[in-house]
Parts: sequence; structure tokens; C-alpha cells
Amino acid sequence: MSSLAETVKYETKILEVGSEARGFKDINMAILFGDEAPDALRSSCFIINVNKILEPIEVGDVMTFDDQSYKITAVGNEVNTNLGNLGHTAIVFDGSTTPELAGSLYLEEKTYPELDVGTTIKIIRA
Repeated sequence: MSSLAETVKYETKILEVGSEARGFKDINMAILFGDEAPDALRSSCFIINVNKILEPIEVGDVMTFDDQSYKITAVGNEVNTNLGNLGHTAIVFDGSTTPELAGSLYLEEKTYPELDVGTTIKIIRA
């Protein structure tokens, strides 16, 4: 066990759950967006606080949803910009190692997390 404290690269909370957001569980995806989400997309999103990314998100980092942890397997080239500026990214729970979409973050494939208002989301350095 390491004595060093974990380095949190990013942290936010879910503020609101769009009426259709939970439906994306069927395709192993969750869409995050800040409070400025366009009306056309808002119902599909988990609305979060927009916070700065403290260090670039990289493959091998760990994303947590409260106490559920997932290894990051691929990072689209727009993720760091979009998440930090807009609170926006699509999270795909399929274990892909090549990002198919520039704005998507890919996590290991395992049980879909419990996501609700108040859920804390963190990205921790590997």
C-alpha cells in the first residue's frame, strides 16, 4: 500500500439527471455536460459542475463514481479540452483502447456505475 496521497486530476458532482440519461446504460455510455448544456442535449446528460482539469487525463488513470473505480483505457483528443471547458464528455464502458470519437473517454468494461444526483466523479492519476 502506498503512503502517498492520491493525485486527483479532476473532480465534480452530478447536479441533475436528464430524463433520458439513464437510457444510455443500455449501450454502456454516460454523457456528462456542464450546466450550460444545450436544451436539445440536456435530457440525455448527467449535468455536472464544470471544473478545471488539474493535469491532463491519460490512459491508465482511474475514474471513480463515488466508490466504484474504472481504469481509463482510451482518451479522445478533445476530452481534456471539452471536459475542462464545458464539462462535456461521453464515457464509454467498453474497454476500447483506441478512441473512436474525439470527445469520448473509454473505461474498462465492467458493471455500469450507479449514477445519481450527488454522485462524486473523480479522475485519479495512475
